[in-house]
Amino acid sequence: MRQSVAPNRSSQTNSAAAVAKLLEKKKEFDAVNALTRASALYLERIEGLSTDFDTMADAGQVFGDVLVQWPKMFHILNLFLASRAEENGEQARSSSDNKEMLVRIPIEELQETESTEKETTSA
Repeated sequence: MRQSVAPNRSSQTNSAAAVAKLLEKKKEFDAVNALTRASALYLERIEGLSTDFDTMADAGQVFGDVLVQWPKMFHILNLFLASRAEENGEQARSSSDNKEMLVRIPIEELQETESTEKETTSA
């Protein structure tokens, strides 16, 4: 009987070592699996940022195109205002021929003088 007990003990030792090694490999596998999942999530986030950056780049391009157009727009507005000024100048010449003149009357000053006159007469 003793001979049969000795091989069982060595097989139990080998079995325990194999189980320990199996548990260690399982932990390694779980760690690698978790790293793979984390890497996949990281990749999704980076791809999302890439999409956002592409959108911002397109928006920057559009913004630049609009900024390029502003000097042209101001030039067009200046041409329009110059033509309006010429038309107004011609109208002013024709209105001066009619001897019509606009005069500005300072109403605020008149109201102030009237109110001071009322105060002095009532006192």
